[in-house]
Amino acid sequence: MSRTRHSGVPDGSLSVHREYVLGVRIEVDRGPDGETYRFEAPDHRGAAFESADDAELYADVYFDTNGFREADTGERGIPPEVVQAGRDTLAAYLLTRPWGSREWVASYFGKDPATVERYAGWVRERAAEVRRGVRERGIGPDRSDESNEPDEPDD
Repeated sequence: MSRTRHSGVPDGSLSVHREYVLGVRIEVDRGPDGETYRFEAPDHRGAAFESADDAELYADVYFDTNGFREADTGERGIPPEVVQAGRDTLAAYLLTRPWGSREWVASYFGKDPATVERYAGWVRERAAEVRRGVRERGIGPDRSDESNEPDEPDD
């Protein structure tokens, strides 16, 4: 399960876990209490997670919605862009929340956990397509090393 933290102050040793196109990245903060994965993007206040998987899924939701901002949504609010993107994107976003276990999200939608995983898989696939399109079109800042960005979702 993830824990979201909205603090700009790193606790320990900060390094890049994964770097995406358009200035989006996930940093890992190796502090005294363990690792925290922090999602960062332009015009986004950032969010921190206890697991790399949650941070990566959050990044996929970000690309699937063509970016969203959590500012002014409160601790339990959901960005309008996520809600408007559809059931699968909303399910994937909820999976990244501290209280959003697979079973809870499945129950919320009246589906089984395998369906929720399938929803998240669709979001990952679309996000990979968006990032591929950005690279192919040469949009955004040029990076020489994209080796740590996945082209295809992990299955």
